Amino acid sequence: MEPPVHYFQQVESTQDVAHRLAAEGAVAGTAVVAAEQSAGRGSRGRAWVSGLGGLWLSVVWRPEAATGAETLSLRAALLLAEALEAAGSPPLGIKWPNDLMQGERKVGGILCEARWAGDRLGWIVVGAGINVRNPIPPALAGRAGALQPASGSLEPAGLIRPAVAALRRAGIRTGPLDTHELAAFAGRDWLAGRALTSPVPGQADGIAPDGALRVRTAGGSVELLRSGTVQSGVPTFQP
Repeated sequence: MEPPVHYFQQVESTQDVAHRLAAEGAVAGTAVVAAEQSAGRGSRGRAWVSGLGGLWLSVVWRPEAATGAETLSLRAALLLAEALEAAGSPPLGIKWPNDLMQGERKVGGILCEARWAGDRLGWIVVGAGINVRNPIPPALAGRAGALQPASGSLEPAGLIRPAVAALRRAGIRTGPLDTHELAAFAGRDWLAGRALTSPVPGQADGIAPDGALRVRTAGGSVELLRSGTVQSGVPTFQP
């Protein structure tokens, strides 16, 4: 039997609803979808404007162990990008570790949040926020965009099923990224070849199997970055 999908017109955050359902015993794969969020959030607690016309969803996962959880957001981004393009989206890049990019603008993000019971992993909620037809606040217009302008053909309702399926599939595999996944990421690597100014100066050089970002420094060595917000320079990504 397929796990349930809970639909709401408006919630504060699909992440919060999914966590509540998980605490009540929701099975792996349970999904929460909302037409609008009043308090959506992105990574590091940043606010995410989530008005009507976007795709806002979260899926509960219950991995047996935390091992490999660090690759979950990358797997989710890969599968979600494939699903959205199959449904009619323009080509999408992935900016490590969890952003979906269309050209030079961010159009979506992945947020993975774990809950623990002592030293035991209880569950992980994998969330996605995708700008589809929703208006972009003027203050963000230079760096954020939508999959389709208001006159376009994409509708959030038509993307729900493939997006939920993608996030459900992302939690099936654990552990390091395999050669197929690494190649798929390389084909979408928005940072590839870009000069990075922080947190480690150097040039983006792909990712490692454990999901870490490879940064080649001026001295030729490679540093592995496992967390943080990268700042990049000259764009080179071509979808």
